[in-house]
Amino acid sequence: MPADTPAEIIAKSVPMREDLATLLAEAVAALRARVAPDGKIDPAALDRHQHAAHALSWIATYIEALRQLCAWAERLASAGNLGRIEALILQIGLGEYLTQLRGGIPMSQSEFARLSDLGMDWQPQPETLALMRGNSLEARAEFARLMAENQGRATFGASGLDEELEMIRDQFRRYADERVIPFAHDWHLKDQLIPREVIDELAELGVFGLTIPEEFGGLGLSKAAMVVVTEELSRGYIGVGSLGTRSEIAAELILCGGTEDQKAAWLPGLASGEILSTAVFTEPNTGSDLGSLRTRAVLEGEDWVITGNKTWITHAQRSHVMTLLARTDPNSTDWRGLSMFLAEKTPGTDENPFPTPGMTGTEIGVLGYRGMKEYELGFDGFRVKSANLLGGEPGKGFKQLMETFESARIQTAARAVGVAQSACEYGLRYGLERKQFGQPLIAFPRVGDKLAMMAVEIMLARQLTYYSAWEKDHGQRCDLEAGMAKLLGARVAWAAADNALQIHGGNGFALEYPISRVLCDARILNIFEGAAEIQAQVIARRLLS
Repeated sequence: MPADTPAEIIAKSVPMREDLATLLAEAVAALRARVAPDGKIDPAALDRHQHAAHALSWIATYIEALRQLCAWAERLASAGNLGRIEALILQIGLGEYLTQLRGGIPMSQSEFARLSDLGMDWQPQPETLALMRGNSLEARAEFARLMAENQGRATFGASGLDEELEMIRDQFRRYADERVIPFAHDWHLKDQLIPREVIDELAELGVFGLTIPEEFGGLGLSKAAMVVVTEELSRGYIGVGSLGTRSEIAAELILCGGTEDQKAAWLPGLASGEILSTAVFTEPNTGSDLGSLRTRAVLEGEDWVITGNKTWITHAQRSHVMTLLARTDPNSTDWRGLSMFLAEKTPGTDENPFPTPGMTGTEIGVLGYRGMKEYELGFDGFRVKSANLLGGEPGKGFKQLMETFESARIQTAARAVGVAQSACEYGLRYGLERKQFGQPLIAFPRVGDKLAMMAVEIMLARQLTYYSAWEKDHGQRCDLEAGMAKLLGARVAWAAADNALQIHGGNGFALEYPISRVLCDARILNIFEGAAEIQAQVIARRLLS
């Protein structure tokens, strides 16, 4: 039987999407019957049925990713840009993810999300069953051959973005190729901070003010532009791709919750890179449970005095300001007593990393994500001006932080896509250069399969990330889509890094090969900005609501 043409695949995807919409509605109803039979979620029941809840989250994430892959293909087809590579990505992606939806979605190496977790079975419609056969040996082999022929490209398959965003991508791809990739592995091996000259260059390129409005000195670009820049810089090195995250978080907090005076005072410096920021939220023994934070702030005269400990604080030594979450209501025991501060500090040096009175810091040694370094911070009598209480009103900190989570998770998804792309490129290069038994590694089916599936999953994660940014740019609530993009992107990055290292064989385990760094860097993506388990829980609650 001849293979379907791209037009036929797109035509079959229309009833397939209807099929998946029905499946999702039934899955939500199945979980609701267990944990919210009267319409209100029972927290104890949700915890008891956690595996079912997380299965729903992954099922919904796959369905949205497939929907966005189809939308991408339709846009390309209407513009006449759906080439053979793009057609194979569509065919393989639909075939593989539909098959996993029916048989089991890997949440981790040993945990699977299955419809049976929700007490369900699924009988796909004929069009959906036909598409499930698309991930064939022949399709993957052809795709691997095309990847080998197009190895000079930074991505496989047209992005579907507009001309302006593609120009931005080209600019930052060149920057990553010339100023990041040749040096990143050395920074990692020596556990060095990213050189200040790189930060200055990124400031000149406008990275720190990408989405800050022009009236405050920024470029006023879209979240989609932020995603493209973050993806390309993270392809070079996750540390460089993450530099802009600090200013993005701080700027979003100030734009959403700051007073007009605070916006005028802080945003221009953040946009120019003259002010470097760090996010100071997490505490020892609290992890994702931000509502139980114990660091306290007491008003004494014109200052708030901070006492407590924070951990996993990125780029703390170099920063000028900390967005610091502390408890201002001593009688509260949850999120309602928290406030956000713009806490000023003096940037440190290697000899004296934390010179500001009332503040100490200890570096945390880490496997990867080293370029900005991680710290545990202690505050004892640390003073913050009363004017630097974000919004000028205590008790709003948790709400203010929640307003930034959409953008933070979109950006983390973009970082994940960039890291996955880096892994794919290292794996492809080694698969082409390394010869075994008289032929390059990529000629062996299981090596070609690994590379083909990396590229396919990267496109699925990329399109889901672009969609969440599009929703944000158009004023739509997108916490669900951003969470899904982060959840899928992190898993795709880890799988790509792991498989690329496997292609390297024993050499991948050697520190001299950059893929060893990419593997370490990829691992953090499933943890920060909400661990995968927390992210799945949040998605499930949102679906039920």
